[in-house]
This record gives sequence, structure tokens and C-alpha cells, in this order.
Amino acid sequence: MKGILGRKVGMTQVFTKDGKLVPVTVVSCEPNVVMQVKTVEKDGYNAIQLGVFEKKENRANKAEMGRAKKASTTPKRFLKEIKDVEATYNVGDKVDASIFNIGEVVDVTGTTKGKGTQGVIKRHNQSRGPMGHGSHYHRKPGSLGTMLPKRVLKGKKLPGHMGVETVTIQNLEIIEVNTVDNYILVSGNIPGAKNSLVLIKTAVKNSRKSEPKEILSYEEQETVVDEVVEENTEVKEEVVEYTTEEVETPSEEVKEETTETVEETKEENPEEANN
Repeated sequence: MKGILGRKVGMTQVFTKDGKLVPVTVVSCEPNVVMQVKTVEKDGYNAIQLGVFEKKENRANKAEMGRAKKASTTPKRFLKEIKDVEATYNVGDKVDASIFNIGEVVDVTGTTKGKGTQGVIKRHNQSRGPMGHGSHYHRKPGSLGTMLPKRVLKGKKLPGHMGVETVTIQNLEIIEVNTVDNYILVSGNIPGAKNSLVLIKTAVKNSRKSEPKEILSYEEQETVVDEVVEENTEVKEEVVEYTTEEVETPSEEVKEETTETVEETKEENPEEANN
């Protein structure tokens, strides 16, 4: 048995190399710290206690501070025990997403969303009564009990509070494990709202073989359009350099020669000059 605590981020989808679309849930798995190790000799069973997400020291009691000091870490907000762990751990060790492999089958436990007080149709999926022809039975729970024992029996499905229950979804597959960004992609949906705490652990009733799926990865590459744009920018720079070259201005000697020639023409042809 192995497990890790994380937060549900949300759902997305990935594609396999076979062209299949797989809906997945992203679970952010920060490194968990082993806060306590329990043994058969001392506690009567084998287990480790994992802690995740930091907690302010002024909100931790003396027992939590002492446990965190033994593990050489800060107080943790969430703690969870996992029994019969396969590997051996010491207090202060860290457990990250790398403990799971792609294609492994797991169970995910979380707390469902709170729906408030709901009726029997939404809470227990019952059917409504006729909506017309003088019927006064629409969304009520129906008969509450038999003639005997003249009371409502235990377990009767009635309106009441819905949600905020611990639910485990079994036999989900690990699609991807990323130790750089600390997240795990789990196939399908898992219980809980966004940013809620979830526990991923080895499947209890799994009987199938692990079949890792090859996921398509996307890498940014230079396209033909980018190359054409770069060539155009180089040509524009060359044109700008050519046009910004200094133009030679006529020297003073040339100016003097032109003025002398104009004066000589005036002297030779005074009539044209007057016209």
C-alpha cells in the first residue's frame, strides 16, 4: 500500500498516440512529509502519518509543534495515516508524486461538494408525481410508513442535508506523473470541489494489468511563417541602411564654377538675359 495527499485542481483532457481522448483530473501533489511512523511493537499496527500544506505556528498547539520539530519541518494543516506501507520510511522523509507509475490503478478518496438541504428527488433520485388533473402530489416523499408498526422506519429516504460526504472512487488509472511541476493526472472524475483535499492510494480491489497509455506531448517549434517574417525583417534592415547613407553635398569649388559660367553667358547675350 502506498499513497499521497494532494489538492484537486480541475479537469482537462489528453490524447493518446492511438487517437483516443482521455478525460483526466489534475491533482497537485506537493511533497508530503512523514510526521510519524507507527510500528506493531509500539502502536499495535504498521502505518505512517503524512502531513501536507504549511500551517501558521501561532495556530498550532504544543503537540503539533512538538511533532513538527521531531520531523524538522513546519506544522502541517492536513494529516493522514496510511497503513501497511510497502517501503520503509523515517520521520522527516518526503513522499512525492514519483511513488506512482504511469498505468498504475489507484483509489481516490475525497469529500463531495455540499448541496445544502435538498428534497427526495434530487437527494435520492426519486420520481415526481403527476403535475396536472387535480393532483396534489408533485415532489413529496410519498408514504412514510405502513399501518404497523405505526411509525416511520429507520432508513426511510427523506429530505435533508446533501453532500459533504467522504466518497472513494475505485480503480482509476494514472495517466501521467510529473515530478517537476508536482502533479498527477488521474483518469476520470474524482469527488470534491476545486482545491479540496484528496488522497490517492493503491487500489484495493484491482485485478487488471497495468497498461500505460502513451500521451501526445506538445512542443513549440519554429514554423515556415516565422522564417519568412525573419527574412523580411532582414531585408527591411538592409533597405534602411542603404537609404540612411550620407549623400555627398556639392563642394564650394563646383558652386563657384557654376556662378562664373552664368555671368559669362549674361555678358555674351545681354538680350536673352534681359528677356
